[in-house]
Parts: sequence; structure tokens; C-alpha cells
Amino acid sequence: MADIFIDVFNFIFTVILVGVFLAWLSLLSSMYQSFTKTPFLDIFENKSTTTPKVSVILPARNEEEFISKCLETLGSQDYENFEIIAIDDSSEDKTGEIIEKFSKENSKIIHVSAKEKPEKWMGKNWACMEGFRKATGEILLFTDADTKFKKNVITLAVSHLQSENLDALTVIPRLRCIDTITKITLPMLSTFLHSRYSALNVNNPKKKVGYFFGSFFVIKRKVYEEIGTHEKVKQEIIEDGALGKITKESGYALKMVRGEHLIEALYSRSAKEMWNGLKRLMVPLYHQSSSTAVGVFFAVLFILFMPIPLLGYSIIAFEPNISFTTLLISAIISTITIFSASIMEAKMGLNISIINSTCAPIGGIIVVLGFLSGILHANKSSAVSWRGRKYSVKEFSQNYLKV
Repeated sequence: MADIFIDVFNFIFTVILVGVFLAWLSLLSSMYQSFTKTPFLDIFENKSTTTPKVSVILPARNEEEFISKCLETLGSQDYENFEIIAIDDSSEDKTGEIIEKFSKENSKIIHVSAKEKPEKWMGKNWACMEGFRKATGEILLFTDADTKFKKNVITLAVSHLQSENLDALTVIPRLRCIDTITKITLPMLSTFLHSRYSALNVNNPKKKVGYFFGSFFVIKRKVYEEIGTHEKVKQEIIEDGALGKITKESGYALKMVRGEHLIEALYSRSAKEMWNGLKRLMVPLYHQSSSTAVGVFFAVLFILFMPIPLLGYSIIAFEPNISFTTLLISAIISTITIFSASIMEAKMGLNISIINSTCAPIGGIIVVLGFLSGILHANKSSAVSWRGRKYSVKEFSQNYLKV
């Protein structure tokens, strides 16, 4: 009787692992096409003849470690007609002092102190709105305070926008990782972006998929106003992605391009921030649909992690019969695809050492546990921390983007 139970168990998980393998094959194909077919920011036929004023909107909260380099690289851009609206979003460190210092040295930099955040607004969204109210440019460039730029980025972005008659343009940056936990976790997390929000989908006019990278997107002022500005997404956690989705669905011309050699952005500052980031993805999703959130959790659990323990089980408990043989083979090929995806992402996407991919199972379980923690936290009334602010779980919204 016990043998029959074990055989049934083995066959059930063999079927699941085959499904996991097929899912990874699809992801690998999407990743490879995304890496090899996505256009670049600096490769286009330049037809632009004018230099409209650009307003760079730079929200900053507790960014004293990074904002100096950001302002240095922005302030030295070779584009002539631009301004930098640097918003101190109620920082508790020296961010405001640093912005003030740069504004005195460079007349293009305008120091704005954001008013107190109203209820039902996410902090960054409010800061962007405060910056927009001071902006005078025809084109708006939204970016983050932990981002660094080559000196010709604004020139390339405006020329690309004009040459291809675009309404908005977003650039994929190189994502910089500081801590070890982020380096081993991010390759596993970012694999899903290539299937859901890849440039190939965003650039396909037949698909309604839209997405902005918060570290760099330019949009015509008129278009930004017509889609509702940041007020439209004031409660969105991933507000930049939500704005991109709204822009595309509203019928405007949006393009996503690669620019890892031109723009560098920091993904997270610490392992703790990475953890909080995973949680904040799941909390609003759970409040929209608890069943969807639980389904996402189990899908991620099986895709990112389960092949590893099942491989260990099939080796340790192996018996020379069909159920164990098929389970072992399916566990091996599923595990190989996990490592393959992690290596591809590390090498072709994140430009980090593939040594980090040897820890893919650890990265996978961190993502799984982070999502689980978010689901468990969603039932509590306590706050979720993000960038020095605490938000009630009811303040979160994720109406436009799903995990």
C-alpha cells in the first residue's frame, strides 16, 4: 500500500515538474528574444531638428548617499535646453542640503521642498506631482535619485522621441546591486519581466502592454496631462509601470529601448529593502483578490523552488522503478532550466557575475518567502515600510499592474 502511495506521489509531481519545465522553456525563449531583439537608445535614424525644453523631475527622499552623483551626471548633460526639478520629499537626512548646494552651483537645478504628503498618496507619486507643478518644459523626464547617466542621454532620448514620432520613451537601465542577497535574488525575480513587460510586447502596437522604468522615461507634457498625471496613479505602488500602461492603452505611441551602457540605476540599497519590496508587491494584490495572490504564490513556489527539493528527494529515496526514474529525470531538467535562466539574466541582463547564479535556489526561496510574508502581512492593520515611510496596507493600490 505504501509503495502505491509513493508511486502516485511521484507521478503527480512528475506531471507538475513537466509543467514547470515547459514554463521555464517559455521564459527562456522570451528572455533570449528580449535581450537580442530589443532596440537601443542610441541606434536610430536621427531626423530631429529642434531642441524643446526638457524638465527633469527628480524626486528624492533620504538619498544623501546617492543624489550627488545623480545631480553631477544630470547637470553635465550636453543637451542645452533643460532644467532639473529636484524635489526633497521630506527627507530626514542631508538630501535637502545637498540639493540646495547643487542648485547654487548650477542654475539649471531648481530645489523644491515637497509639501506634506496628503492622505491617499504614495510618497514618490506626490513628490513627482510637486515637481511637475514647477516644471516649464515641453518634455518631461522622470528619473530616480540613485541613477547615473552618460552625458548624452537627454540628447539621445529627445532625438529618438522626435525622430520616431513618439509620445513617450522609456529606457532599460543597468540595474546595480550592492548587497549579496539582492545579487542572488534579482536574477530570479526579473526573469518574469521578460514574459510580461518585455520591450517586444511594449513596442508591439497590437498589444496593450505598457510599462515605464522609473529610472528613466520621457513623455510629452501634453500627453502626461491628458493621461491624468501622477494624480491618476497616486495610490499605485508601481506608479511608473502603471503610467506606462495607461499611456499605451490610451493609444499613445510608446517605445521601450535598451540603455544599460548609458544609464545605471540602483535596484535596492540593502537586503532589507529588497525584502520590503517583495512584500509590497503582494499586499495590494491580496486586497484586490486573495485567491489571485495565493495562486501567484503557489505558481512562484513551484516554478522557482520546488524542482530543487524534489531533485534531492528523488536522489535520496531513489528506487529502480518507473515512478522514481521519471521523477528524477523531470527534476533534473527542471533544475537545469532554473539555473540556465538565472545565468542568462545575470550575464545578458544584469551584467553581474554568473557566480551569483549558483545560488539560484536561495534567490528563488527568498522571492517565495517574500511573497508569502506579503500575503500574511496583508491581513494585518500594521504598516509596511518603504523608503523611510510607513503606509497602512489599505493605502496601497495596484489597479493597473499585476505581479
